[in-house]
Order: sequence, then C-alpha cells, then structure tokens
Amino acid sequence: MASTRDKNSIGNYLLQQRALNRTFENICDFNGRNGHANIPAFPELSRPSYMPPDNVCKNFVDVESQLLGINSNNLVNPNKEPVKPEIKNLPLISFFDREKVIMPHDLKVDNNRPFIMN
Repeated sequence: MASTRDKNSIGNYLLQQRALNRTFENICDFNGRNGHANIPAFPELSRPSYMPPDNVCKNFVDVESQLLGINSNNLVNPNKEPVKPEIKNLPLISFFDREKVIMPHDLKVDNNRPFIMN
C-alpha cells in the first residue's frame, strides 16, 4: 500500500533535505567567512564587539608574533628586520541617521567678574 501522507512526498523530502543542508552550511560555514562580516567596516559611534585580526592588518600573524616576543631569541637568524604592519583602511559605517549638531556662537569669558580668585 502506498503512503498517502504529505510528509512522505518527494517534494517534502527534498524541502527537508535542502533545509538540513543549509543549516549544516551555516553552522560549519565552509566558505571561510566564519566570524567575518560580509563587508568589514568600523561602526561610526561605537566600538566593534569583535573584529577579526585579518580585517585590520594583512600580516597580522607577524605583527602579533613580534609584539609577543616570539622568535626574539632566534640564534639561527638573529638579525631579523622588524615587521612593518600592512594596515587595511576600513570604512566607517553608520547604523542610523544623526541630527545635525548646532553649535552656539563663540563663547566669551569675562575674567573681571566679582568673587573670583585668581
């Protein structure tokens, strides 16, 4: 006897398999974007919660190794040149529109007021 329930249909099976595959791809993220933004940028009015080091500098491993003093006692190649960081310039991104700041006129301070000790 053939199954007449909708959950055993070919279309439902393919839909479930596609959902499972997408979930697996998002969890494992084999595209190399795990923890990385699609368009890396600094937020305008706050600090980023996490910024992967390769978004900030191209040779971040060498810079971090030099900062931590790794390979500082190298007896094979003692005259290694200091590492120059290759910094990436990331754009600023705004999450909301801000009102224009209205500055007051020039502030004039009167130093000849009474009851002020110099």
